[in-house]
Amino acid sequence: MKPEQYLHVSRSLTCLIITLCIVTACSRKLTFSKSAIVPAAQGYVKVKKDKNKNYAVNLDVRHLSPPDRLVEARNVYVVWADTKDNGIRNMGRLNSSRGLFSKKLKSDLQTVTIFEPKNFFITAEKEADISYPEGQVVMTTR
Repeated sequence: MKPEQYLHVSRSLTCLIITLCIVTACSRKLTFSKSAIVPAAQGYVKVKKDKNKNYAVNLDVRHLSPPDRLVEARNVYVVWADTKDNGIRNMGRLNSSRGLFSKKLKSDLQTVTIFEPKNFFITAEKEADISYPEGQVVMTTR
């Protein structure tokens, strides 16, 4: 290879590394711990700060049984964020569905918050529109 080609490859590689650092520095991924209540469930939360200083939250959980099948049957799963300066916040109802060609249970939530989340947890509740968790904690990112 000629020296000019090495320089071009080196510059391209440097640009790629800088771009990856910028993209990953703005987002983080939290993984849910194994749950004793729903041991097959596994998932993660991706949090990304946007240009307006809001936090985009994308949560994905697999193999989470329906809340009415728990020992303490409930109607809905609610996602909560433990925020940096504003306590516990209701992020919303976890949307659950079955795959068209499989029995794999899939659940997700995509939302935006102005509060900086530190950790997340999911509870089984009677209703989704509540201010404080009342039901059993089924999964947590701690």
